[in-house]
Amino acid sequence: MAEASLPTAALSEDEAAYTAVRRAFGMSATASVLGVVVLVAVGLLSAISGAAGLPVRGVVTALLDWIPLLGVESSLSDYQENILFEIRLPRAVLGMLVGGSLSVAGAAYQGVFRNPLADPYLLGVSAGAGFGAVLALGFGLDLGWGPFDTVPAAAFVGALVAVVASMAIARGGGASPATLLLGGVAMAALFAAAQTYAIQQLDETRAREVLSWLFGQLNTTGWKEVWILLPYVAVCGTVLFVHRRHLDVLRVGDDEARSLGLDPVRSRLLVIVAASLVTAAAVSVSGLIAFVGLVVPHIVRLLVSHSYRVIVPLSAVLGAAFLAFVDIPARTLFAPEELSVGVITAIVGAPIFAIVLWRDRWSTT
Repeated sequence: MAEASLPTAALSEDEAAYTAVRRAFGMSATASVLGVVVLVAVGLLSAISGAAGLPVRGVVTALLDWIPLLGVESSLSDYQENILFEIRLPRAVLGMLVGGSLSVAGAAYQGVFRNPLADPYLLGVSAGAGFGAVLALGFGLDLGWGPFDTVPAAAFVGALVAVVASMAIARGGGASPATLLLGGVAMAALFAAAQTYAIQQLDETRAREVLSWLFGQLNTTGWKEVWILLPYVAVCGTVLFVHRRHLDVLRVGDDEARSLGLDPVRSRLLVIVAASLVTAAAVSVSGLIAFVGLVVPHIVRLLVSHSYRVIVPLSAVLGAAFLAFVDIPARTLFAPEELSVGVITAIVGAPIFAIVLWRDRWSTT
């Protein structure tokens, strides 16, 4: 009798192990739906929040009226529709694009460098992008059209220099995760000093404008900033989404990746370039916003899955919702003046990250 029960017991153990692996590395339909629902709810909340309050029903009917063939008539006045479509929605969409960009870039850096503390801010990528953008903005080089604006181009060059320098420092120090992180901190300090020196060379009015931008903000002039950022998000986001499975393979090492038919050098290069470019584009329109790319992937990893097949897309969705949400108090708490959204993300993100580290510490002891 005992011998007959052994296969059943072994089978149940195998099923439990299989279920555990699926939970750790599989995409949860519930998490996906919940993420989209949260994103839509935050977008609606952002649209109705502000000095000129808009009714929820009016916003919904106005959005449905914008969709052809539905036959829904907007209940908002022309003045209210102008506020909705020229002020509120552009800012909400910009916040979602920036938050999603920084979060997916943070997830990509954490995967490609096999370091859970890697993110655009700590690796110096944001600081490098900020320095390039400061040069373009401060010295009148913000020329161009659409996605070919010189500010994203200058920011990308600065971001790429920062991440390459961080990698070079890490390689010289044995390529350990700690050395990479310290190299990023050094690059961030270096580019922050370069930003300060560049700003000191500007006249007072121009320096004030650059500093206000540098602290992190989502001010928009209609849909201009959205159209500047959108092509970078579409292209780079697609690259990172396609390579999300590669990040899981890269975690086991280069030799194992090659044995599985993956070119680790090519994959790593594509991921780094795409993550740096989308970070640079986000920084060029919003300034430096910390903690988004660090905290959001950790939350997804803690609550949903350890696989980058899940972390990358869900980080994009939750990062978009997170930044759009924290922008609401940034523009309403001290109205008519605004608080830099980068300040809010630091206030909210630092305690969350501390809690995540505390839980990880106690879960491994």
